[in-house]
Amino acid sequence: MGGALLPDRHPSADFFVCDIFDAMPKGDLASMEHPLFSLSTRPDRAILRYAHGPATLEVTPSVKGRATMHDKDILIYCISQLMAALNAGRPVSKEVHLRAHDLLVATNRETSGDGYKRLRDAFERLAGTRITTNITTAETQVTSGFGLIESWQIERRAQGGRMVSVVVVLSDWLFRAINARSVLTLSRAYFRLRRPLERRLYELVRKHCGRQAEWKVSVETLLKKSGSSSPRRVFRAMLRDIIARGTLPDYDLELGADDILRVRPQRLVETDISVPRVSPEALERARVLMPGADVYMLEADWQLFWARSGRRVLRAPDKAFLGWLAKRQKG
Repeated sequence: MGGALLPDRHPSADFFVCDIFDAMPKGDLASMEHPLFSLSTRPDRAILRYAHGPATLEVTPSVKGRATMHDKDILIYCISQLMAALNAGRPVSKEVHLRAHDLLVATNRETSGDGYKRLRDAFERLAGTRITTNITTAETQVTSGFGLIESWQIERRAQGGRMVSVVVVLSDWLFRAINARSVLTLSRAYFRLRRPLERRLYELVRKHCGRQAEWKVSVETLLKKSGSSSPRRVFRAMLRDIIARGTLPDYDLELGADDILRVRPQRLVETDISVPRVSPEALERARVLMPGADVYMLEADWQLFWARSGRRVLRAPDKAFLGWLAKRQKG
């Protein structure tokens, strides 16, 4: 059994060229909500059929297996780069040109020869996994079939044979979500989560808990939404193990005897009456200043900054928040 977290391997560290190395990780809301990716560490060739409310989903793998939670790193990297470019006012397209080494470093992967081989395998699974769904992206609901990525190709190799530059063509479904800014910021520690279920659990917690003081979900519902094929008793045991190790970033988890998982953010929450509040108008101004940013996460970051700065009394919290935001934009 490995350590609780993966090591931090890189602590310092009509097409679109990825060149924003420190872009914040971002995931699209649809794949955070629904179980598109396999939790298995072995080739998963089973067809997944899933329905939740009006949403229906069928995921058909290729002979190489369904795309995994670790394969999703590639999509997160592409989404993060495109969102950073949109926020900077730059044009983007679904054809993304990226440097393989930058992707490996940004997603905390090994840059060895084996790391490049695993990256190629991930591209093949992403392109081979087919989705049929009516899930809405950008307020558009159509029933369609598509790959997680349309295509990929190695554009340039080093002398030793390793890929250097890669072209990825994203699906229209995913690119529509990016243009609509239907994304959420993820913790950089996400890429240090070792187990697929940890990553999937973090996605669900991040999307559903957000800034709330608490989010509650039954083990039965969580089992379904996670996409796990484990029996409930096994899934419950895996949850307890994750909670005991405390590896999930930003959130504290507690599983009660009633089979209800309770999730609380580790950041300051609104139940603390001493925390300064930001008005809806100030949050709307923040959206204008930083298009595509998760303004509630920005507010939580500012509240944490305020607490660490001495919790001084603020007569104009909105002005203080927007001033902090302006300084953050400058550097």
